[in-house]
Amino acid sequence: MRFDFSDWTALQPGSDASTYLAATPETVLWGRLPCAADRAVMTVASGTVVTVDTVSHEGVLPEQGQDPVAYFARHGVPRELVLDDAVAVASRMHHDPADGPHVVTGPIGVEGARPGDLLRIDVVELEPRVPYGVISNRHGRGALPGEYPATPETVSVFAAVQDDGDGAFGVLPRSADSEAVVRFPLAPFLGLIGVAVAGEERAHSVPPGAHGGNLDIRLLVPGTTLFLPVQVPDALVYVGDPHFAQGDGEVALTAMEASLRVRLGFDVIAREDAVAAFGDLAGPMAETSDFLVPTGMDEDLDVAVQNCVRAAIALLQARFGMDPRHAYAYLSAATDFDISQVVDQVLGVHARIRKADFA
Repeated sequence: MRFDFSDWTALQPGSDASTYLAATPETVLWGRLPCAADRAVMTVASGTVVTVDTVSHEGVLPEQGQDPVAYFARHGVPRELVLDDAVAVASRMHHDPADGPHVVTGPIGVEGARPGDLLRIDVVELEPRVPYGVISNRHGRGALPGEYPATPETVSVFAAVQDDGDGAFGVLPRSADSEAVVRFPLAPFLGLIGVAVAGEERAHSVPPGAHGGNLDIRLLVPGTTLFLPVQVPDALVYVGDPHFAQGDGEVALTAMEASLRVRLGFDVIAREDAVAAFGDLAGPMAETSDFLVPTGMDEDLDVAVQNCVRAAIALLQARFGMDPRHAYAYLSAATDFDISQVVDQVLGVHARIRKADFA
């Protein structure tokens, strides 16, 4: 089916923001994450808000022809709604099939960040750059790798952003040959936010870890904060894997993947202050207006849940002075443990601890 994009304009590269990082072949990695040996493409002071362009990997991958103009034209997208930076990445960069799919913007150095500190990343604004996205299921991936896709080819479902006058929403066909659609709410977020790993080897972009990376936590919408343990001097933070929408689990492998322009605030929290506020964080932790969100990860989902519970207990001890027995009981009575994603090799779980319970 064809969607009407006549009222939409793309956010092409370029911004009048005072601190802006474009996604160019010189400022992105494709499928790998920065390490200590990488040099920052931009360095900012703690307390700075940076505007960053991100490019979705969907539509630029070799399996999709590595030609986003042609790929999206098949879905009725005119050339002016295809991002110039996506075209540049596809035409000027090589993608190693052994690497991850993600186009990663950065790294950004944050002055004064040292190993042992925490980097606070405030999500200020997330702005869709195009009115469409793609949801893909690839062989050997997803929650049902032996069942889907049912055909030899990758299945990539095109999804559009539409607006009925009361706000934008996502739309996709109910089947390949149907004009009937299903519509769903949009909640853009960055699937991938991280800091550089120690050493001289760039990490694969797919599995998340203590460095953050491909967390796929859909709670990270504007107004929320992510805390990451710094592993190398100046942190060397990076972003990518932009989404317009995702359900917890992300079961097909990708969600509604689509490019975003983001505004993020970076602040360094010294180790002693971080330990006093959060305990000794071994991995990422988020905070929303309503919840504290510790995380747990492992290749085994059971172990990921256990790691998340341990992180939640430690957080309640540090933040509210609870003893472990009572923290464990409280978590069982009052806290939801949600599956972040089950498709990134290392699986993710996050807890939602209500801050109002401790008012």
